[in-house]
Amino acid sequence: MSLSPPHFPRITCSSSTFFIVITILSVTIFPCSAKSSDAASATHRGGHRQMSYEYYSKSCPQVEQLVGSVTGQQFKDAPISGPATIRLFFHDCFVQGCDASILIDTKPGNKELVEKDAFDNRDLRLEGFETIDKAKSLVESKCPGVVSCADILTIAARDFVHLAGGPYYQVKKGRWDGRISTASNVSGNIPKPNSTLDHLITLFATKGLTIEDMVTLSGAHTIGFAHCEHFLGRLYNYSGTSKPDPYVDPRLLKSLRMSCPEHGWNPDVISPVDVTTPFLFDHAYYGNLEARLGLLASDEALFIDQRTRPIVLELGNDKGKFFQMFGAAMEKMGSIGVKRGRKHGEKRKVCRVHGGV
Repeated sequence: MSLSPPHFPRITCSSSTFFIVITILSVTIFPCSAKSSDAASATHRGGHRQMSYEYYSKSCPQVEQLVGSVTGQQFKDAPISGPATIRLFFHDCFVQGCDASILIDTKPGNKELVEKDAFDNRDLRLEGFETIDKAKSLVESKCPGVVSCADILTIAARDFVHLAGGPYYQVKKGRWDGRISTASNVSGNIPKPNSTLDHLITLFATKGLTIEDMVTLSGAHTIGFAHCEHFLGRLYNYSGTSKPDPYVDPRLLKSLRMSCPEHGWNPDVISPVDVTTPFLFDHAYYGNLEARLGLLASDEALFIDQRTRPIVLELGNDKGKFFQMFGAAMEKMGSIGVKRGRKHGEKRKVCRVHGGV
């Protein structure tokens, strides 16, 4: 694979910059047999309908159009809203399930911090939260007290994947919002940019997730960015050797060292995880790993390790296959730890404030 252009992108931001460590949440992929009559034929459990594609067909049939009008405008006005919202979705689902608990603000005077204030969530971009706030406000104006913040976040993440050139996949709905959000629940549940593959596989296994899921959803890094601190060790002191990671392409190494010196690097500088097509949701991420252009150690490990290399090669060679698998994995991820009914959840009127209908 040839490298073009010879100089890699260097991006500087004026505020806390965005890093999409794909907190690679994933779930087992298997065929979906749901039909358009899903809502009508859904079985009941504990008095509540199962999630379905048509869950709001009567109570708020225009919900996807309403959310879409917001995500479409945000994509034009603040493109970073896309990867920010996708990352928000991953971080929400991986901690206590997909219940929008990541959106809750710490109450004034409350000593116990919420999820968004945890150390591992310190780089979450405001644009992601703002997108959900705007979408929720619009949906509430048309369908008050009906649609959960968790469903809006799920729909918005899908929208941004598609707006960036990725697949459009159907989204099941019917989640309720969680009532509990604590920072202490985050540590240990969010994979790190320097996590070993063994650690990631073990972590995913505790969630019932597979290696295939991990590699597939890592593809979301195709529109991600990372701060110098998340890959600095690969440039200067890989595994304590005082040398760079031998798996980094020499041209990439030279470019990254110019942007991120060993000492005194600018904390506002970020580099794209996909160095060839950083703003397009495609499958170039996998080809980059084969060409030793992976930015993060946890990404490059996917090609180095024999357990994951075949999947990387398969997805890198077949864009259609990647899109199909990614959409299926996102849908399954969106089913992790879903709350159902008033006994286990709520439907917030304002996503940042606990206590809803």
